[in-house]
Order: sequence, then C-alpha cells, then structure tokens
Amino acid sequence: PVANATITPGPLSHPVRAGDPVTLRCSVQVGSAPVTFTWLRDGREVARGPLLELGDVSVEHSGTYQCAATNQLGQDGHRGFRALSAELALTVTPRGHAGTAVAAGIVGSLLFPVLLLGAIGGWRRWHR
Repeated sequence: PVANATITPGPLSHPVRAGDPVTLRCSVQVGSAPVTFTWLRDGREVARGPLLELGDVSVEHSGTYQCAATNQLGQDGHRGFRALSAELALTVTPRGHAGTAVAAGIVGSLLFPVLLLGAIGGWRRWHR
C-alpha cells in the first residue's frame, strides 16, 4: 500500500507574489506501482499527476493544497489504498502590495505636518 505522501515545493520566494512561478511535487516513500496522484485545493480536486504546475500564480491560487496518492493491490485490483499528504498553505500576495503600503505611509506622514502648519498659519491670520 502507498504511505507517507509528501509535497515538495519548488524554490519558493517568501512571500509568494503574484506572477511568481510555483510548482509542487507529490511523492510517496512506500507504494507499489502504478501510483496515481490527485491534487486538492481547499478539499476540491484540481489536478492529477505527480506535478502540480501552477505557472505564474495570482492571488486566486491562494489556499490549502494536499496531494492524495492511491494504488491498488491484488490481482483483481479491488483493494485500494490512499495516502494523504500534510496540508501546504499557499498565500499569494499581490505584486507591489508592500511597496504601495510603504509609499502610502510615507505620503501620509509627510502630508500631516504640512496640513498642520497650514491650519496653524490660517488660524494666526484669522486672529490678527
């Protein structure tokens, strides 16, 4: 029977950004051929085969991935075995998201003193 299904991710950058290529490989330590592999994302089947090539990922690829390995024993092939891998959480962040947040923070921190000085100057003129 199949046992110890594992997911091996290709080289991933952390965090995974939209547009990064992502490939996942499923393998088993034990199991007689033929072994079939099924990929699940958030509990739903998304692909078959030992490799899951997501290509250039987008935010929609985020989710929890698992692979299921199955094989059959016996001459009649009626006895099936299945091994599920541990879950792999994949979170894809939008490209440029962090840079946008930093830029907005910088603009906000520079804009506040300018508005404050303008309000003080206006108040002084009003009271003269």
